[in-house]
Amino acid sequence: MEHFLASLCFLGSFLHASAQCTVPATEFKLEGDYLIGGLFDIHHVSAPVYHHRPEAIDCSSQPFLLPNYRRFQLMRFSIEEINNSTNLLPHVSLGYEIFDHCSDTQNFPGILQLGSVNGLIHPWVEPQRQQTHNVSKVIAVVGPFTSTQALTVAPLFTVDFLPMVSYGSTSSVFSEKAKFPSVLRTVHPNKDTIEVIVNILQHFNWRWIAFLNSDNDFGNDGRDLFIKRIRDTKICLAYTKGLNVDTNYSSIFKQIEAQKIRIIIVFAPKTTAEALIESAIQLNITDKVWIADDGWSLNKKLPKKEGIKNIGTVLGVSQPVVTIPGFNDFIYSSKSQTHCENAEQNMFCNQVCNCSSLTADDILTADPSFSFPVYSAVYAIAHALHNALQCGAGRCNENITVYPHMVLAELKKSNFTLLNQSIHFDENGDPKYGSYSIVFWNQSGDAQEVGFYHFHPWVNFFMNSTKMQWNTNGEVPTSLCSPECPVGYAKRKNGIHKCCFTCEICSNGTYVNITEDPYNCIPCKETEWSAEGSTSCSLRVVEYVSFTDSGAILIMVGAWVLVGLTLAVSVLFAINYNTPVVRSAGGPMCFLILGCLSLSSLSVFFHFDKPTLSFCILRFLPFLLFYTVCIACFVVRSFQIVYIFKMAAEFPKLHGWWMKYHGQWLVITVAFVTQALLLIISCSYAPPKPYNDTLSYPDKIILSCEINLKALSGSVVLFLLLCSLCFIFSYMGKDLPKNYNEAKAITFCLVLLILTWVLFSTVYNLYRGMFIQTLSALAVLSSLYSFLLWYFLPKCYVIIFQPHKNTPQYFQGLIQSYTKTISQ
Repeated sequence: MEHFLASLCFLGSFLHASAQCTVPATEFKLEGDYLIGGLFDIHHVSAPVYHHRPEAIDCSSQPFLLPNYRRFQLMRFSIEEINNSTNLLPHVSLGYEIFDHCSDTQNFPGILQLGSVNGLIHPWVEPQRQQTHNVSKVIAVVGPFTSTQALTVAPLFTVDFLPMVSYGSTSSVFSEKAKFPSVLRTVHPNKDTIEVIVNILQHFNWRWIAFLNSDNDFGNDGRDLFIKRIRDTKICLAYTKGLNVDTNYSSIFKQIEAQKIRIIIVFAPKTTAEALIESAIQLNITDKVWIADDGWSLNKKLPKKEGIKNIGTVLGVSQPVVTIPGFNDFIYSSKSQTHCENAEQNMFCNQVCNCSSLTADDILTADPSFSFPVYSAVYAIAHALHNALQCGAGRCNENITVYPHMVLAELKKSNFTLLNQSIHFDENGDPKYGSYSIVFWNQSGDAQEVGFYHFHPWVNFFMNSTKMQWNTNGEVPTSLCSPECPVGYAKRKNGIHKCCFTCEICSNGTYVNITEDPYNCIPCKETEWSAEGSTSCSLRVVEYVSFTDSGAILIMVGAWVLVGLTLAVSVLFAINYNTPVVRSAGGPMCFLILGCLSLSSLSVFFHFDKPTLSFCILRFLPFLLFYTVCIACFVVRSFQIVYIFKMAAEFPKLHGWWMKYHGQWLVITVAFVTQALLLIISCSYAPPKPYNDTLSYPDKIILSCEINLKALSGSVVLFLLLCSLCFIFSYMGKDLPKNYNEAKAITFCLVLLILTWVLFSTVYNLYRGMFIQTLSALAVLSSLYSFLLWYFLPKCYVIIFQPHKNTPQYFQGLIQSYTKTISQ
């Protein structure tokens, strides 16, 4: 709307100009059945011009742009070629009305006339009503070149749905058909140019970038698209600045040098880019890589500039140079004719080019950029008119009145071949054809093609870096805020830019995945592990002692041998039940001890294979329960021996009470019931459960059982209390008669028991591998064997091999001997 209001504000400019300019120059106008308007900034207003009242600008007094004049001539050539064609628009002549659009906001002579009715525009008249009026012969407009110019004039043409086919306006806003329904273009939008530039940056791994753009609609749009495009890439925009006539280039380059930026993207028109590069040469800026957009990448002036080689390497994105057959001959023919521009013609402010001094070679060697877009724009309009007139079989339908909106409808459906390219537009009016070339300014000052980017029918990017010559000792320059981290290191941001960081190595159990998240060390799963500085995790080795392990087999065999020995001892004691040795060993209590030793051995078998809840419970419960009964039996047996020999005379009533109420069985029963209750409570509250030990080894998972010591504390305390009482009583009876000296054997067994578990605890604190379960089973088995071997087997030996010692007379003699010793 701002541009539209600016356009209408200068209606007075047109009226003032039309009063002075009455005679058109020959090159700017051609009569025909249908007219195509053309807007070319042959001259350029380099600085804003301010007036106190609306008035026209004399374009011919402004700087002359030779490349734009070449494009101007290309439109003339295209229309002449079409008029000479027998296939396209047969018997229909095309004319043109071309204007030198040297200022986007202050030069409107003729522009308003293109979409007007009888010379004046009526934006309030609906298109349907305008069809009944004597509308202008202009059916479409080619141009203008810049985005700002297009934004200024597009609202004027949109009012009447007059098609505007731009050959150089690349701003993204023209793809919004709700705002610009009658605007099409034969040049790729900025987003395509930005896409190619980003591909170049990624190809060379350039990440620390400066983006300098013209401070207008074109440049600002390119900057915004670039920022959006690199958002999810590794590229960082370190510095950006809008360029205008008041720009302080020295300040810009100081900031670029301060940030150590080596890659500079210049997204600006030819005149702005020339001013920037010339300043870089004057300020002795060196060792940079300059990336040009398609507006100045094929510039003919800058590559020949003295000192240009010192600024670094220049890469560019350009439209492919398409040779247009017949254009050279047209230029030579046109320049051979003499155009007399008299004083009266010079009065027509923007219809004089002051270009009579140019030679044909000057025009043909000018920057060829945007030549094919001009050529294809004219042909697209011609084909649309051809279809609107229903041309075919050598003639067109003369009864059809063609209005601009009809041409617009056919333009949107364009599908024809021009110089081996299929010309058609997408739903936004953007071209669905063409490609970009990637050029390099070589030592000869020529733009040498080193790559390409094809858009249709599929995207294809290619670069031949071997053709390029770098100013950094032949090596590809680098542009990084921080050097890449070594493998296994994560980045830690240093400042606001993701490209600036420090490197930290990932510790054990973590890894870094630079493709997903280069800034964090990711913890491994419990089932995985990693060494320091890893980029991935490995599965941990799951370890446990299986039933087939040789150590497990030996221990289980030892358990079965224990059961067999206890059974054999039980049979031997049963046969010799009434002998003094069996009686002194405990009599019926021996069978309870032997049975409990056998039942305790059940725990050994549950130390192997994968731990389960039931395995973990049975690994400890039988041993604690039945071994407690064994210890209780030895406590009672030690107490009885000590009492009989040392305390019976002092406490006669205690002996009576003990015998009357069967004190030994009462103590054993209380110990058994108490331990059973404690174990039931602990297993209900916090039972031993399977536990994956992931802490002891980084690369292994040790399957074991987790024991809650707090829950088992009651059972352990009871067990230790019984052991302590047993040790005290047995130690008190160490000097009893030899055959009655079970106390010594019990003491020795307890010492072995203590040493076994102290040794196991020491190993457990030093070693946490899977064989700790084997050692635990061995400790259990050793605890059982300590009593079987050192308490029962000596008595079996006496029964079998020394029967003379297993007589009442022999025992009576030992007792008398002990009594005499005590009395002395």
